[in-house]
Amino acid sequence: MTGDTAGHVGIVACSAEGAALCYRTVCAEGAALLGPHAHPEVSLHSLPLSAYVACLDRGDWQGVADLMLVSADKLAGAGADFLICPDNTIHRALPLVLHRSPLPWLHIAEVVAAEAAARGFRRLGITGTRWLVDGPVYPDALAACGLECVRPAEHERDAINRIIMDELVYGVFMPAAVARFREIIGRMKEAGCDAVVLGCTEIPLIIDDSNSPLPTLDSTRLLARAALRRAVPR
Repeated sequence: MTGDTAGHVGIVACSAEGAALCYRTVCAEGAALLGPHAHPEVSLHSLPLSAYVACLDRGDWQGVADLMLVSADKLAGAGADFLICPDNTIHRALPLVLHRSPLPWLHIAEVVAAEAAARGFRRLGITGTRWLVDGPVYPDALAACGLECVRPAEHERDAINRIIMDELVYGVFMPAAVARFREIIGRMKEAGCDAVVLGCTEIPLIIDDSNSPLPTLDSTRLLARAALRRAVPR
């Protein structure tokens, strides 16, 4: 199979840094399946992050779903075969999207949960925006695979959310942010977690297995690899 005959991946982008990492991963790792410099066809559509944040701030999940569907419709028009969204937080709106979507979706938390189960993890720490950590996206996906989860304490959720929204989404990567994440993940290890979900697609830009107190589940790259498997069946 060549890049011309592989499936067409549609990326519903939300925040730029996470979407860019997902896109780069699909392209870079596609060569292992398709040959040098090859990757599946990829289309990406992005509405302004501010539009999503406005909905999130007022708890308007239907509004989030409507934004996702704008991108879904445009990507369907561009010829995509299926969709991925490299943003964990807005997956909370995905149930409101699916019945109206022109294309099927891969679910980022289900991809992560399947990887965690395959690697034998049982109790996972969850990191991400406050909207994500306070919500059901990962607890539901992990429970479906028989896995437990531990959420950050309230003050830790605030710290993580600030780092993500004030720094990472702008491409600002500070040593203090790395140190704070390491501290929080270390507490999760003490609480009995055997791995940590990097549940914001920007977190892998500063945290990975080389500096985390726990093994990491990189939601961004795991989603990209799942998209490659879907686009390039073996």
